[in-house]
Amino acid sequence: MAHEIERRVVEDNVRFVCLQFTDVTGAVKSVDIPASQLGRALEDGVWFDGSSVEGFARIQESDMRLILDPETYAVLPWSQPERRRARVFCDIYRPDGEPFAGDPRGVLKRVLRRLEGRGWHYNVGPEPEFFLLRRNGPESIHPVPHDIGGYFDFSASDEAQRVRGELMLALAGMGLEVEMGHHEVALGQHEIDFRFADALHTADNVVTLKYTVKALAAQHGLIATFMPKPIFGINGSGMHCHQSIFDGQGKNLFYDAKDEFNLSAMAYAFIAGQLAHARGLAGVVAPTVNSYKRIVPGYEAPVYVCWAQINRSAMIRIPRMTSGREKSVRAELRCPDPSCNPYLAFAAILAAGLDGIDRKMPCPAPVNNVNIYEMEAEELDKLGVRQLPGSLPEALRELAADAVLVEALGPEAYDAFHRAKQAEWDSYRVRVMDWEVETYLETA
Repeated sequence: MAHEIERRVVEDNVRFVCLQFTDVTGAVKSVDIPASQLGRALEDGVWFDGSSVEGFARIQESDMRLILDPETYAVLPWSQPERRRARVFCDIYRPDGEPFAGDPRGVLKRVLRRLEGRGWHYNVGPEPEFFLLRRNGPESIHPVPHDIGGYFDFSASDEAQRVRGELMLALAGMGLEVEMGHHEVALGQHEIDFRFADALHTADNVVTLKYTVKALAAQHGLIATFMPKPIFGINGSGMHCHQSIFDGQGKNLFYDAKDEFNLSAMAYAFIAGQLAHARGLAGVVAPTVNSYKRIVPGYEAPVYVCWAQINRSAMIRIPRMTSGREKSVRAELRCPDPSCNPYLAFAAILAAGLDGIDRKMPCPAPVNNVNIYEMEAEELDKLGVRQLPGSLPEALRELAADAVLVEALGPEAYDAFHRAKQAEWDSYRVRVMDWEVETYLETA
């Protein structure tokens, strides 16, 4: 594989190779090398100082080594021909040759290894939503929507549609099997879906999609944001995750033809596990202060911990299966948003589901044919339906109390993640917001 990559670099006229990884918050980091050094990097790895990377290492333990994953090679389509760049995702190792336990990609690999002995494959199909925005003046940080479209709207002269088309072509060129792109509900909001794949490949694809969308939008003078709730009063952006487990022969282990919802006993236990760990999961899959401005009633975001087939207000939904499409049976987790680190998010949601399977958790009854948002507290209590946390600190407390999720992340990644998120909350809570000034300035 290494020789194949070196050949492709020459054919693609690549001048620089970006060696990429993420910190615990999901921010992409890169070490750039000349293409002439790729052979040596593939053979020996590349050393770097990890002490300045969020969650990586203390000063006295700063030496880290990047080990390249050749299968992730892709040319960055926005780079200039004379400075053509490609990227390769990397895993992080310590000087003693052991994988670094705080590497988010390594965290996901570690959880996925729990499936190897069972001969299972965990597949994820995410639906990341984002906004294309213009600045409201040359210096203003308050953005405005790029278009006036609505859900699935089409306009032959719509500039946003042309940008979205360019994005889809670029992503396909980087190896994503793009299935669909469309305008979402809110003004300026879009979604590009790509085919499900194993969780590691999919997490790489989410990272790729986010920075590709941002880079190409910038070339059009736009801001692309995956912020969960950038604009008050309209729908926020989620990243619904469609999940299934297949065996080594390609059989969907979530499928049972005899069941009312075509779900197997494994699928029910998997759903039960995610419901049981939902409040702790929120801290990983909805990990920002802003995430909890999205998870509120009235904007199609899940607030209540329950599952259903036809109820989009539920946290987990079972999409209807067309006849003869056994492989399409899946559980759609609707609480993640695209601000999450996909490696940590997929590791946590898989660990929650596996806990349900291993402990044979009974699954509660579905909540179908009702609008949960309109139910009174007494009705919810009677059904045993809880709410997701209402703020980041509440979610972090729930995560800290969830031994299964903390163990899945591992002490290094969990401690670094918790420190980063607590610092984020501390920074937010001392700021004075416009709402406070408008509400209290003259009345207090």
